[in-house]
This record gives sequence, C-alpha cells and structure tokens, in this order.
Amino acid sequence: MPPRTAGPDSTTGSIARAVTGYLDHLTVERGLAANTIASYRRDLRRYTQYLAATGVRGLAEISESDVAGFLAALRRGDDDHPPLSETSAARAVVAVRGLHRFALLDGLVPDDVAHEVRPPTPARRLPKAVPVESVVALIEAAGSGVEGPRGLRDRALLELLYGTGARISEAVGLAVDDVDRGQATVRLAGKGGKERIVPVGSYALRAVEEYLVRARPALAGKSKAGVRGGALFLNVRGGPLSRQSAWQILRTAAERAGGTGGDLARSVSPHTLRHSFATHLLDGGADVRVVQELLGHASVTTTQVYTLVTVDRLREVYATSHPRALS
Repeated sequence: MPPRTAGPDSTTGSIARAVTGYLDHLTVERGLAANTIASYRRDLRRYTQYLAATGVRGLAEISESDVAGFLAALRRGDDDHPPLSETSAARAVVAVRGLHRFALLDGLVPDDVAHEVRPPTPARRLPKAVPVESVVALIEAAGSGVEGPRGLRDRALLELLYGTGARISEAVGLAVDDVDRGQATVRLAGKGGKERIVPVGSYALRAVEEYLVRARPALAGKSKAGVRGGALFLNVRGGPLSRQSAWQILRTAAERAGGTGGDLARSVSPHTLRHSFATHLLDGGADVRVVQELLGHASVTTTQVYTLVTVDRLREVYATSHPRALS
C-alpha cells in the first residue's frame, strides 16, 4: 500500500490535541503518578511521530493496522530506537489503547480502532526477595557504614521499607505526621493517590524514633527553610530526600553488606525490601488478601505472584527433607 500523503491539516493536529486531553484526564481525573504520566507522554509522542511518518493526518484516519504497525515497529526498532522488550512494548500499547478509548468516549471518533490490538504478554517474572538474614545484614550495613545523622536516617529508611512494604516513592513522600508512633502505624499515599494505613513493627518504630530525636533536627537545621513541609526523611541540605537518593542508599548498603561482587549487591533493586516484606509474610502464614491490603494492590491477582515464590520454597524444602522425595 503506497504511503499516505500529508495535507495541510496534518502533522498530528487533532491527534496532538487528543493526546493533550488524554494526559490531562489521566493527571486530573485519574490522579496517576507523575512518573506514570511521563511514561505515557513519551510513548504517545513516539506514537504520533510514527503516525506522522506514515502520512496519517488526524484521528479519523487511524486504522487498526496503524496501531498494529506501531506495535510491530516497537518490537523491530529502527535507526533511532533499539527494539523494545515485551514489557516496554506492552506499556506503550496500553498507552495507545487508552488514548483511543478516551477519544471514543469523548466523542472525537466513532470507533475504537485499537480495541483488538493486544499488548504482548511479558513472561511472568517472579519478584526478587532476599532471605531474612540478608535483610538484617542490609539494614545493619546502612546504619553502621555512615557516621552521624545520615547513618541513623539510612537505617530508619530501610527499616521502614522492610517493616511496612512501602514503595521507595511512598517512603520518601512521608511527612512526620504520617507516622503515628502511639498507634504504631504509618499512612502511605500509594498509586492513584490512594491512602492506606499500615502497621509498623517495633524495629522500624525504634529506628524512626531514634532518627527523629537524634538525626532529623540536625539535618533540618542545615536548611534556611527549616523542615520544609514536614518531610520525614531529609537530605544533607535539609530538603526532602529524593527517590533516587533513597535507591542509592539501598544500593550502597547492599554493596557494603555483600561486597561489590556479592550476591546481595547483584540482586538488590528498588523493590527488594518490598518484595521481601510480602514473601516473608506469606512464608509466615499471612493470608494473601491481608498482604494485598498491606501492599496497596488494587487486585489480589497482583499479590498472588508472591505465592509462586513461597510454593517454590515449599518444593525446595520438601525435596531436601522428605525421605522419599528423591529417587
């Protein structure tokens, strides 16, 4: 089929307006996180560039084959872009499908041409959890490897991440008042602005208490603005600790605990303590729906991937312990 020729009303006019309206909808009405919006914006920018290159002039001209062609282009790559993995391509297609669904519901087009284009199904990856003793080594390395207020802050951060299952972004977003030391709970703001109350264990509570008394005042005093909004975890300049800095604290602690080439340093990720929190709860007999609530998952299906980890552990114990397990 010959390429379509762009006319004077081309270059994405109505498409660009639809993208802007869709992103505004996700931001204002759906309350999606800033990082999610940024990912959608990048994916949709690439989509509009692909459409412009094929001569598509507006929303009404997009066909199902255009959407399918975009998916194929993502997987194939080009001179400017490497081939995307199934996971990354699936995310981009989800963004495109959402755009077309929005355009239909908003009356911009009569049909949803992306409805039948399914995102690729990524291979199911089991969450990475580390043993309890490795978690302890990680936390102790964070507390002992840095002198002064930063050491107390780093230990409190990792204790809280493991003790509550919080995402790193949720932990750095905490205000001092979000921790109720009397009730031993913390209020976390999850995805989509959804809040949840999570119990805090005694180890994490003690570490946070020690940080608040002995370290945070010293960090806050380094900022002319003082506490600056009451953020719980502060950086060395007295401002709120960033997600990137928190991830670096975790990575540095892992290297210190396991050596730069050790297993712990290789396996650590931003979600390591969250995954370990969930896996250890299920190993200890917690109900999967309770773990779902603690993690802030919208669906129990998301949480059930952790049960595969515990089944593998049960199988391992059975194979090494039962007298007739091995031939």
